[in-house]
Amino acid sequence: MEASPAFHPLLSFALILAFSILCDSAPDYGFTLELIHRDSPRSPYYNRAETPYQRAANAIRRSISRADQDTPSGVVVSDNSDYLMNISLGNPPVTIVGLVDTGSDLIWTQCKPCTHCFKQATPVFDPRASSTYKDISCQTLKCRAFGQTSCSGRAGLCEYFYSYHDNSSTMGNLATETFTLGSSSGRPVSIHEVVFGCGHNNSGKFDDSTNGIIGFGGGDASLTSQLGEAAGGKFSYCLVPYWSDHKVSSKLNFGANAVVSGPGVVSTPLVQKDHYYLTLEAVSVGKTRIEFTSNDSFAASAGQGNIIIDSGTAITRLPLHFYTKIEAAMVESVKLPRTGDPSQFLSLCFEAEKDVELGIPTVTFHFKGADVGLPSENTFLRVADNITCLAMKPDTDTIYGNLAQMNYLIGYDTQNMKLSFKPVDCTSN
Repeated sequence: MEASPAFHPLLSFALILAFSILCDSAPDYGFTLELIHRDSPRSPYYNRAETPYQRAANAIRRSISRADQDTPSGVVVSDNSDYLMNISLGNPPVTIVGLVDTGSDLIWTQCKPCTHCFKQATPVFDPRASSTYKDISCQTLKCRAFGQTSCSGRAGLCEYFYSYHDNSSTMGNLATETFTLGSSSGRPVSIHEVVFGCGHNNSGKFDDSTNGIIGFGGGDASLTSQLGEAAGGKFSYCLVPYWSDHKVSSKLNFGANAVVSGPGVVSTPLVQKDHYYLTLEAVSVGKTRIEFTSNDSFAASAGQGNIIIDSGTAITRLPLHFYTKIEAAMVESVKLPRTGDPSQFLSLCFEAEKDVELGIPTVTFHFKGADVGLPSENTFLRVADNITCLAMKPDTDTIYGNLAQMNYLIGYDTQNMKLSFKPVDCTSN
């Protein structure tokens, strides 16, 4: 989903957090949060009547829906989000559930009085009931720095309007509030005077289980940036595979807890443009190496930053000319009968019972300075009892999706502009 006029980078997650006492974080402090996939039984979107294959199809649909948009900017929102986030704000604290937008920075929730709001199951946040809520004045740097504000409203307050590519939008006042995050250690983390949007006029394709959007991009207004010293410019995540025990949660780490080190770690430069980009040099299917050439003129001129890394998109998306070569190499290697995807989303599928040895070769993504090897669990998605499909798709955008990232500890160091991969078992990490 794209905001007007532009957004910042990526990362898409859903955290279900508990919040309690306020605490200030030291610069070397680290903390870990729980990530809840939207298809988990712990998600408000969970539908127990769906089969695992239907959930896989839903993940693919969300990816394809995002791919159908004109640009990759700000793509996780509305019904396209793989992850949700619960966050507590105010005093006394009130929990809100937000869809995480991988390409935007603004954090916002619906607020009373609601001139025009979408239906939500929980009470709408009432700023008058919080002792720590403060409206932002038009004359402040915080208002001017945001860039999508006006001062035509009441009492000189800073008003904002944010619109997304799918025609969702929010309008209201910029304000500050205390946000409190619960961590896995039991030590809560508080961020005082967080800038957020108190939305009084909101519309779009929102489920009644959600209250707004949590911007997780790289700009100053995003959650990661406003964590400040508590995060130290570092965060990492470990995504549990879709097919694992639903009682096991993915994890999101900040600060000292986010350092990725030890045997098996490889690192590559992190390039920040409108999203977080990596530089892809080639992809190998088994021993067949296929050099990557980008149609992105910016990437070509800069020599770096030609593939978005996005934890909100399930399926890896590649330029047609490049994808075609990967598909051909896979067809040459896999000795199974071909078939079609029942949902007609994915291009390459094979007939294969669950207990049959697939013989799928390792796919290695050769990033600048880092080779990341992916077993079949990261490259193929079972969409029916007897059908498995390549979890990649030709597209005008180039995105490294979350299926390829599962069972890797992936660390973002935005101070040193480095991204690290470490193969791990995320169910026990």
